[in-house]
Amino acid sequence: MVEIEVVHAAVDRQVLLTVKVPAGTGLRAAVQASGIGLQFPGLDLAGCPLGIFGKVVADADARAVQPGDRIEIYRPLLADPKEVRRLRAAKAALARKQGA
Repeated sequence: MVEIEVVHAAVDRQVLLTVKVPAGTGLRAAVQASGIGLQFPGLDLAGCPLGIFGKVVADADARAVQPGDRIEIYRPLLADPKEVRRLRAAKAALARKQGA
């Protein structure tokens, strides 16, 4: 058995669970086995991005857990950061143009 942590931070609360899963278990299977989905019913565990210690894992189904892993469940982005920055820059340029 391998001991890992599964963590998710919603807007209003955070949950960290310590669980033991069989060696060789995939990340997504370990998250589902943790039972964290019961505490966050709206969370799509089958499709949400997962990471380990702040680094997104590309294929969460294929990567096996390692002892001490902290599997993080990420929320979907509400807005694309690049798009938000582009809009902010355009707004600032317009303000400079009008002020000149």
